[in-house]
Amino acid sequence: MTTTTSLRTSGFILSPSLCSPRLDHHPRISLLKPLSSRQARSVTVVRSNFPNYRTKAVGNGNLETVVVPTSVPVRLAHELLLAGHRYLDVRTPDEFHAGHAPGAINVPYMHRLGSGMTKNDNFVAEVSSHFRKDDEIIVGCQLGKRSMMAATDLLAAGFSAITDIAGGYAAWTQNGLPTEQ
Repeated sequence: MTTTTSLRTSGFILSPSLCSPRLDHHPRISLLKPLSSRQARSVTVVRSNFPNYRTKAVGNGNLETVVVPTSVPVRLAHELLLAGHRYLDVRTPDEFHAGHAPGAINVPYMHRLGSGMTKNDNFVAEVSSHFRKDDEIIVGCQLGKRSMMAATDLLAAGFSAITDIAGGYAAWTQNGLPTEQ
């Protein structure tokens, strides 16, 4: 059954999924009730009141809630940095040493392994050695994918003030924001 209309009520929007064919690929999706696998592929409910929480359908119509980081454009991330947020750069050390935002701390989310990448199993522990769980942290990578995964892991580990930088360091430099080596 595919829903073709939208229903707005009490801050919730029921509509066909235009963002992603999979519920777990969109950072602002939350379901009101369990859906069948077929429904989960075609219908989403966006809960705008709680942008950092997402519920997704998992086997047998059960729901699982995960925390999703807020993602901001690089100019806003720069303003947050100037206002006292700390910058966590999750790129590889080579990427970081080629240039980074002023004052950034590098803790790689992934390590190069041959021609590919593998997740840093000590990522949360390494971040914990530099930051407190209530520190206001903006998380950036090269293009935005690793930082979103890293920010999600940090929120799940109990960090409470995590903000992802949309577009990553590439967008940072394209916008002429300050860098250092």
